[in-house]
Amino acid sequence: MGEFSWPVGVWSADGERLETVDALVDTGASYSMFPRSMLERLNIAPIGQRGFEQADGSVILRDIGEAMLAINDDEGIQRVIFGDDESEPLIGAGTLQGFLLVVDAVAEELVPRTGRLKLIGSG
Repeated sequence: MGEFSWPVGVWSADGERLETVDALVDTGASYSMFPRSMLERLNIAPIGQRGFEQADGSVILRDIGEAMLAINDDEGIQRVIFGDDESEPLIGAGTLQGFLLVVDAVAEELVPRTGRLKLIGSG
């Protein structure tokens, strides 16, 4: 898949400010990631830590939190990683799934899809 960026907004914890950044679409990342300074500026607090495997196979611990994100014409609360301040913002697979978006690598865009619901036994 080619690399491309897509605008994503991050709301402040009080819902009064929205910061929009161009984030790299990374289907290999579990969660979306933003620079720590940005999340702290928006008063988003860590709620825990998780281990994340890097491309070289090493595992690093990173703070995670929850943030209201805005992509296209939709908004939703998603888990986010507190990246280093020099880290590039990322839109991860969990966010794509949560927003019901698929990657069109040829057109370099995020496309809405219909959600799936499979009910077992209807009666």
